[in-house]
Amino acid sequence: MNLPEEFNTPEFAKGLAKRIEVLGEAHVQKSLDNVDAFNKPIQKFVTEAAWGGVWGRDGLDAKSRSMITVAMLTALGRQHELAVHVRGAINNGVSARELQEILLQSAIYAGAPAALEAFRTAGTVLKDAGVEIEIEGE
Repeated sequence: MNLPEEFNTPEFAKGLAKRIEVLGEAHVQKSLDNVDAFNKPIQKFVTEAAWGGVWGRDGLDAKSRSMITVAMLTALGRQHELAVHVRGAINNGVSARELQEILLQSAIYAGAPAALEAFRTAGTVLKDAGVEIEIEGE
């Protein structure tokens, strides 16, 4: 990857590795290809703090972190980031059935409108990824 000089730190390298592991190299490359003078600080911060500093910690496995993140993004109504993290959750071994349960749980605590929108977003991601969606009772 062709990265700005400011990104050449051990913290960024650790975060970049975790970010690629969860989200996939193509997604991360696309994000970094769009780095410009304005958004460079937030890309550096998110990669170092979120991906290296938090996602890179021991204590929770990546699957658990993905499940928590999907629930929080549902509650916050952040559909773009939710789509990104549903793909990451699939990469981390979260099944369609588990995603369904996370979103149902979110409906109780975050409200039905937020969960309905999250179901739409996650359903599209699952279909695009070719993930088999189990239907309850079949």
